[in-house]
Amino acid sequence: MKVTRRFLCPKRSVVIMFAVALVFLHSVDAAAQTGSDDLRAEVKALLERVRALETEVQALKGASAGPTQSAMNAAPPAPQLPPPGTPADSSTQLPVYGGASAAAKALNPDIGIIGNFVGAAGHNSINPLPALALQESEISLQSIVDPYARADFFLAIGENDIEVEEGYVTFTSVPWGFVPRVGRMRAAFGRVNTFHNHTLPWVDRPLVAFNLMGGSLTEADVGIKDTGISISRILPAPKGIFLEGTGEVFRGDSGSLFHSSRRTDVSVVGHLRGYRDLTESTNIELGGSYTRGHNDLGSNFITQLYAMDATLRWKPVRGPRLHSFAARTELVWSNREQVAATQRAFGFFASAEYQLGRRWFTGGRYDWSERAQNALQQDSGGSLVLTYWPSEFSQIRGQLRRTHYAEGQTANELLLQVLFTIGAHGAHPF
Repeated sequence: MKVTRRFLCPKRSVVIMFAVALVFLHSVDAAAQTGSDDLRAEVKALLERVRALETEVQALKGASAGPTQSAMNAAPPAPQLPPPGTPADSSTQLPVYGGASAAAKALNPDIGIIGNFVGAAGHNSINPLPALALQESEISLQSIVDPYARADFFLAIGENDIEVEEGYVTFTSVPWGFVPRVGRMRAAFGRVNTFHNHTLPWVDRPLVAFNLMGGSLTEADVGIKDTGISISRILPAPKGIFLEGTGEVFRGDSGSLFHSSRRTDVSVVGHLRGYRDLTESTNIELGGSYTRGHNDLGSNFITQLYAMDATLRWKPVRGPRLHSFAARTELVWSNREQVAATQRAFGFFASAEYQLGRRWFTGGRYDWSERAQNALQQDSGGSLVLTYWPSEFSQIRGQLRRTHYAEGQTANELLLQVLFTIGAHGAHPF
């Protein structure tokens, strides 16, 4: 294209440049206007998306917040009871383990109470029993102390007094198999001495326990029991024999048998027992015991007792288990130092019990014993026993007892016993 001088004059050039600038600015403004519209549209779309999300969030919050106030104020719907005869839905009635009530009971011991009511008929002027008496109410408190020990308390409450029959702690985690026990306890002398009154197969205790082991006319629960330390251990033995040895040291006060006049007048007890199964239904237990202590004449006078015991049990482990049998005997020798000379006495008993059926038991016992302070005085007697067990928590027992006393008198008596238990009571030696 050919450019003439007329177009190159300054005024025309300025006009042209101004026009070009206007066109350029218009173009730029149009482009800016177009970009602003697109950005505005995008912002508008984002705002609409945010509002939609806010609506969804509010809806979710309303669903998780539970019923509204109006719904809470409304009356609750009536429970839907199952029709009669419909078994309960166990899935909705699960027991609550570890709840508040369980936690509250966790630190409470097992508590049990055993009542021992005894009635007597007949004539006995040597060792009479009351016509009717709540001879003993035993309260047991038993619990784990911590991972290393457990405690057992047995309080014997008479009609007029209370006694700690046993109260001890047993340490169960001592090394080398030793089982120490500290407190007040029945001594491991013989077999029947460790029984509480309500676990005896008779209403009374044998004559030998009364004559040679510290019996008293004022105390129905005779036997050796004192405060001290006991240590037992299972000993190695061949041919499946269970062998256990026990050593005990007591303060030295036990009924009329031992009396401590000073701190050094302690008494000691040693016991060795062996147990073996003869068949799957029959077992035998043999034991030997020794005890030594100071008697009521003073610290210079010693009383020593030796004893042997044997128990044979038969109880079928198959079938309905409606019958069982147990026979037991104990022999006791006494050496009692007195002012004139040492008095040596001997006594024993032998008994048998047979289970007639599910609830009925019968048995008999023969007693013969010299007296510890005068062996020339001898007592003997025999008893027939019939026991009915309404349940494992109660027993009704009758005992027909005939006793020949050294004074020349014969006592024929009928004893009636009713035992009843409430609460939890731990197992005793059998």
